[in-house]
Amino acid sequence: MDLSVKYMGLELKNPIIVGASNLVTDLDVLKKLEDAGAAAIVYKSLFEEQIHLENLENYSAEEDYATRHAEMASPIYPDMGEAGPEHFLGNLRKAKETLGIPLIASLNAVYDETWVEYAQKMQETGVDGLEVNFYAIPKELHIDGRSILTEQLDILGKVKESVNIPVAVKLSPYYTNILYTIGEMDKLGADAFVLFNRLFQPEIDIDLEEHYFPYNLSTQNDNRLALRFAGLLFGQVKADVCANNGIYTGEDVISMILAGADAVQIVSTLYKNGVDQISIMLKEMEAWMKKKNYEKFDDFRGKLSKKELKDPFTYKRAQYVDILMHSNEIFKKYPLI
Repeated sequence: MDLSVKYMGLELKNPIIVGASNLVTDLDVLKKLEDAGAAAIVYKSLFEEQIHLENLENYSAEEDYATRHAEMASPIYPDMGEAGPEHFLGNLRKAKETLGIPLIASLNAVYDETWVEYAQKMQETGVDGLEVNFYAIPKELHIDGRSILTEQLDILGKVKESVNIPVAVKLSPYYTNILYTIGEMDKLGADAFVLFNRLFQPEIDIDLEEHYFPYNLSTQNDNRLALRFAGLLFGQVKADVCANNGIYTGEDVISMILAGADAVQIVSTLYKNGVDQISIMLKEMEAWMKKKNYEKFDDFRGKLSKKELKDPFTYKRAQYVDILMHSNEIFKKYPLI
């Protein structure tokens, strides 16, 4: 079977990309992921917000030491310096040097200037592509969605103009019309779209009466939203589509490609099943393609997309009208006790 795909203009040996996570910060793990069959890796995101927080912590520490007597502070006074992206960029460069497969950088900046500055610095490390990590958490009542979208479109345009490597956009589904958003970003030359961002949500411990952030691993059911929009986008945009969230098995990858995706990103299945899950997924994909007499992904990519289906409601139906019309069917699978 020919498992090769083209994504972001990059020639990949298969459609399985390891998404951004703490896994990829270990060089030994990077090699294991490559050996297991990963076609590309997205390095852990550089969050400018984290740099600002580190600077704030350094400033607080310096202020604390400044209030002490000289003989107390001099032996242990820390040279905090200014936190910046240099350490991160050094690790990114080492990761690129370690791998024989494409490495994609990931960026979430705060200001227009730093989006461009950090994108250029990442390109200088030799990475093969850049993933701009867009999301906006509603925090203010007076900020409308149009202004957020306009800002993101402006940032994408500036980043595209400032680098020569391909640029993917990783989006959350929380737009008034995600298809319009993707369409406008496609016009600006985005090379790919990653669907979707998995955002951390707070939880409350009712015994301690305080917030905490639980691990945010996906489940297989989480892949259905990406599948819907992969099916809707197939043949509608120039950019490639990469499905993210809930991709656990080779069968999940096949489903996404049938819907119209070009590639997938995986993370949670690696945490739960180990690095070797990649090779298992590849074998599952090959077995299915052999059974169906498909030689390559282009033989069936988008076969079950909106563009190719006669049923106009498969991807448009968001409520459960059809299920209600056959409501008794559910009791055959889940009989009442």
